[in-house]
Amino acid sequence: MSAERPAAAADTAQGASPPPGLDAAWAHPLLSRMMRGRRDRQRLDQRHPWLLDTAVVLIVVCIALPDLLWGSGNAPFGGRDSRDQLPFGVLCAFAAALVIPLWWRRRVPAVTYFVIALVSLAQWSLGIWLSAGISALIALYTLARHGSLRLLGWAGALAATEAALAVFVLVPVEHPLLGLFFLLGTATAAIAVGLTLRIRQMYLAALEDRARRLEIEHDQRARLTAAAERSRVAREMHDIVGHNLSVMVGVADGAATLATNRNEQAAEALRILADTGRQAMSELRRVLGVLREGQDGTRMLSPQPGIRDLDPLLARVRAAGLRVTYRTVGDLDSLSSGVQLTVYRIVQEALTNTLKHAGTGSAAEVTVTAAAGTVRIRVADSGLPPGLPVGAVSGPRTGLDDSGHGLVGIRQRAAMYTGSVTIGPRETGHGWIVDVALDVPALSASGDHLP
Repeated sequence: MSAERPAAAADTAQGASPPPGLDAAWAHPLLSRMMRGRRDRQRLDQRHPWLLDTAVVLIVVCIALPDLLWGSGNAPFGGRDSRDQLPFGVLCAFAAALVIPLWWRRRVPAVTYFVIALVSLAQWSLGIWLSAGISALIALYTLARHGSLRLLGWAGALAATEAALAVFVLVPVEHPLLGLFFLLGTATAAIAVGLTLRIRQMYLAALEDRARRLEIEHDQRARLTAAAERSRVAREMHDIVGHNLSVMVGVADGAATLATNRNEQAAEALRILADTGRQAMSELRRVLGVLREGQDGTRMLSPQPGIRDLDPLLARVRAAGLRVTYRTVGDLDSLSSGVQLTVYRIVQEALTNTLKHAGTGSAAEVTVTAAAGTVRIRVADSGLPPGLPVGAVSGPRTGLDDSGHGLVGIRQRAAMYTGSVTIGPRETGHGWIVDVALDVPALSASGDHLP
């Protein structure tokens, strides 16, 4: 038997506080608002990508416009450029040629960068520096973020070559080494930032894909576990139903023989009843053969457990170190074999869940009540012993059956009797409770005991 108690709920049941450090930082309201704002911006960019592209163009225009209108002609690394020898319209044309291609930077990043690089080389060949040249760094960043990595290598080599030509050959510069260091440093930073964000985006995409796969696998495991548990329940119920049918067939054959000896007309009807019972048993054997495929051809020869087998079960649990209090209300022996088997399995699953997650130092209370067509099973434990940290107990092995599927099995068995299941932390905040109510037929006075 394998009973799984959800980790988060178990932590809640023990009153554990969230661990300090990174988790607490992520829970900070300011960071939460920033993350929500980032997601909102991403959704807006997905719906209207032109907004961000236009905003980038306008920002570069605002940076380039003061230099274009009121620039003094001083080069950034000493000396003066040749802008005074060129018409204002030519400067505006160069600035426009550097800025406007940015509007297509995310759609065709490689083409955008190489166009801007060509315009930058042309302006440097005329001996001028324009602040609009920052668009080359933005285009290089975009190529590293969204473009081809093979073309990025060529773009990096082109940027280094252009920087060397600009400071040593094309533009008069008083400090060429300083200028080369600055240009290569900014180009490297643009590429590094773009690659970093690209890798981060790929990592997040991989995590999202993995989360989707894990969710699908979790659903599949849940369905497979439920199917396996239903198959196990069906195998157990086959033995019960098969025994009852065998008794019915035997009684019908005996009655038919007696009726024949007495020349009674009911003899034929009794023989038909016996033949029908044997046919039903044959069908049950065929169904059992299908259900037991992959079970190594083994067949359970021991009778199915019932209410009377709870005492040996509790004795084994107590021997494992768990203190168990057992109380019954009502005539449980008069329950049908199937109901008794369901009660036994639910108690077995719940106690194993307690042993696995609360350990042998805790205590459990088992109450089984039968009244007015309803059977209620309640198993409540006291949780981890004081001073024992959450997660310190992994579940000691006992002599209990280990072929079930824990809480899934409890729900599947309760569903056979349209029952209700409540599983979770106790209201006191310490311990765990399993409370199952089964709707069963009216109790019979005959006492249908197990074979």
